[in-house]
Amino acid sequence: MARAGDSGGMSDNENSELAARNRESVAAGRVEQTTEKLGISRLAAITIVAAVILLFAAIRWRLRDMPLERDEGEYAYAGQLILQGIPPYQLAYNMKLPGTYAAYAAMLRVFGSTPAGIHVGLLLVNGLTTLLIYFLAKRRCGRLGSVTAAASYALLSTSEAVLGLSGHATHFVVLLVVPGVLLLLAARETSDWKKYFAAGLCMGLAFVMKQPGAVFILFGAQEIAWSAWKEPAKRKKLPARLFTYGVGAAIPYLLTCAWLYRAGVFDRFWFWTFSYARQYAATTGIREGFGYFTELIPQLFLAAPLVWLFAAVGLWVLFKEQKVHAALSLESSLLFWSFVGTSAGLYYRDHYFILMLPAVCLLAGKAMEWICGELAKPGRRKRLVFIPAAVFVAAYGLAIYMQRGVFFEMSPAGVIRVEYGGNPFPEAIEFGKYIKAHSEPDAGIAVLGSEPEIYFYAERHSATGYIYMYPLMEDQKYAVKMQQEMIAEIESTRPEYVVKVIVPASWLRKANSDTGILEWGEKYLSDQYRVVGVAEIGYQTKYHWDEDAIGFTARSRYSMYLYKRKI
Repeated sequence: MARAGDSGGMSDNENSELAARNRESVAAGRVEQTTEKLGISRLAAITIVAAVILLFAAIRWRLRDMPLERDEGEYAYAGQLILQGIPPYQLAYNMKLPGTYAAYAAMLRVFGSTPAGIHVGLLLVNGLTTLLIYFLAKRRCGRLGSVTAAASYALLSTSEAVLGLSGHATHFVVLLVVPGVLLLLAARETSDWKKYFAAGLCMGLAFVMKQPGAVFILFGAQEIAWSAWKEPAKRKKLPARLFTYGVGAAIPYLLTCAWLYRAGVFDRFWFWTFSYARQYAATTGIREGFGYFTELIPQLFLAAPLVWLFAAVGLWVLFKEQKVHAALSLESSLLFWSFVGTSAGLYYRDHYFILMLPAVCLLAGKAMEWICGELAKPGRRKRLVFIPAAVFVAAYGLAIYMQRGVFFEMSPAGVIRVEYGGNPFPEAIEFGKYIKAHSEPDAGIAVLGSEPEIYFYAERHSATGYIYMYPLMEDQKYAVKMQQEMIAEIESTRPEYVVKVIVPASWLRKANSDTGILEWGEKYLSDQYRVVGVAEIGYQTKYHWDEDAIGFTARSRYSMYLYKRKI
């Protein structure tokens, strides 16, 4: 029989592992006691989370007919092509990996080939991610913190600050990363190699949704290594665990390469997602990137100030409790790697910050638990324990109220106009309808601008794979060659309709951009096409079709022209 203070015959490694588990158990016990003092039962927590999910689902449902923006148009057109048996990169070139294309194809198949179908699919993606955030937070803190984290994610991921109502690839990355983290935590507890493999598979799928998802593969590897380093008994198994995890992470990309190789588009896929992507990543300097970042920070904070303040407190608590090891804790590591993913290429955009939301929301949940735990300590007023939750609820309601115009009042077209200004997203629907009604299904079309959503609406194939003009306007070594290829593709295909977009954001022309494609376009359209449609873009856009369009020149700064081939 072991004496007090005796190890009971266990080795030092086993004692270390047992002590680590005991510390986690004690911490979890304190957390649960805090939530019990607040009266948060399991049923109440699930009910609150379900209510939050339903609230934001209702908001998304009301706005399901919102016109597609550019990225959505690209994904929708590529998904449409996949459903027709046409692989990515054959008729639509882009540097993004094709995971989100496949996700869109699935949504189009299930919910219909419309903006509403896409946004209903996004509604489900967002609701499921919110629920997964709750379960992940539950592994790290008590029920109150879990509810705080899930509610925070639902709000931030739907806010204007991250353009959350649109179906960006970052939504799909996060959907796969969160279960990946859950599986890593489960694998740490059970040492089940299948869970390490499944965690790697989730992170690998997140990567094929969009390249910045690769940082979460590194995050997972760091978590596995750090877990083993903390517990010497696990160090011998570290190589096998990393190998199993790495195999799972590699499979989605390898299968993607095999699919595209068999489809005969691997060379183009490699050029766009690797060769050109490297050029793209180098086009933004540090000063320019810092400018993008500082411009976005205020709107991100103002979307839900208390959530960000809670997250800051949660990060402080981590360093207060864990000191030198705090930087390698799950929450701070996830925050670091997700920021690295957000910063890829230093080309900060609103929706890139969706990658950071799981970490931010986990930290907010931790802060809630810690504040309530401090107030619940013996000798302090027990009534004060309710104050943090009450303040959070009030601030949460205020954040929703401040966005009431978008959430509850504006029409879907009004929301897209407010969020994206004069970009021709509502107008693309009308141009697509006209082309579809006035052409045969096998007619080719071209868009001189970056509006791939027109191809989706028209249900017509692009005469050129260049569905974005951005690469052609960038200061990168392939720009002139790309312009020449686009011109050759259009001239050889002779599309029945051509759309010319006169909107700065559809071109992003720079001072040093090569203008050869613009000069060619004016002459080509003048010689071989006639105007059949004009849109003067504004909050109330004016359209001129057929005879009314002949000789008409738009007075608006932003406009679109539709041309039909003369012969």
